[in-house]
Amino acid sequence: MLKDRPVRALGTMSGTSLDGVDAAVVVTDGERIVAFGDTAYRPYSEDERAAITEALGCWPGDRGVDAAAEVVETAHAELMARFDGIDIAGFHGQTLAHEPRGRGTHQAGDGDVLAKALGLPVVWDFRSTDIRLGGQGAPLAPFFHFACARWIGAKAPVAFVNLGGVGNLTWVDPSRDRPEDTGALLAFDTGPANAPLNDLMRARRGVECDRDGALGSQGVVDEAIIAAFLEHPHFHRMPPKSLDRNAFSDLMAQVAQLSDADAAATLTAAAASAVAAGLEHCPVPPERLLITGGGRLNPLMMAMLVERTGVAAVQVEDVGLDGDMLEAQAFAFLAVRVARGLATSCPGTTGVAAAVGGGKISHPA
Repeated sequence: MLKDRPVRALGTMSGTSLDGVDAAVVVTDGERIVAFGDTAYRPYSEDERAAITEALGCWPGDRGVDAAAEVVETAHAELMARFDGIDIAGFHGQTLAHEPRGRGTHQAGDGDVLAKALGLPVVWDFRSTDIRLGGQGAPLAPFFHFACARWIGAKAPVAFVNLGGVGNLTWVDPSRDRPEDTGALLAFDTGPANAPLNDLMRARRGVECDRDGALGSQGVVDEAIIAAFLEHPHFHRMPPKSLDRNAFSDLMAQVAQLSDADAAATLTAAAASAVAAGLEHCPVPPERLLITGGGRLNPLMMAMLVERTGVAAVQVEDVGLDGDMLEAQAFAFLAVRVARGLATSCPGTTGVAAAVGGGKISHPA
């Protein structure tokens, strides 16, 4: 158990975009951010990405899961070994399946393996306890977002919007004392973000993404598809709520008859429209949207966010944060909270009945 003092925590994240593993150091006591430390990134090879992709939607014991877990563990161990002077590590693993009202949640990778390989205490399996107690198990970054809002000196409510494979939003009122206090946080998955667009680009153009929104900028949004998209039951559910990466898999079929450029424009608009729909659930409009994840690098997506939400949107770098590493930093922060027995989710973030801590701690021996 960590004492009530700042420590050097290393966090990792392998997200739904399947590009690779991020790792980042945060100096924290689990309540406040003292400093940000080194960061690093390890991309997945094509073979590694294929092994993980093969296991998407699978559960423990299914074909391909062990191979995916080995890829995840090996990649994380190689990356995490680059860091020195670490007190504790947070390992999220790779989400393969997520059914909070069904079979639960499944992140590939074993923290015991990493603890032994690295000689460090490793916190992992962050989501299962929350789901077992009735929560959605996601999103888990909001408690870190609360600390970030304090760190940047925010006075009015702001919203962190992560545009990774799946989009998620955290509304933060930084005037509250603790993240678990009533009214401090509201968080939920907004809908698909980059996953459908990236899948389209791989299938039609053989590239990883619509870099700089170049293809989408040449197209025209099919607003009829967007209107039908917004009729999905997810948008009408009250938050908190979460999604699997493939929850909107039918969206690809909807754009199948469009040109490459029109399909890219329409999928980009879908991501922005999902955020706009999500903002309707916020207690009061946020002062601004702080955008993280790969979507912030797409000028077309950023412009569509402003157009469709009516709220100023800036990259988190504009307020001194690292949009490439925010999720990895979050799991460094959460690892310390788990070790200190502090809550990692609450009714406003996952819908769990009461503030709850999650995660397992694996020790090297």
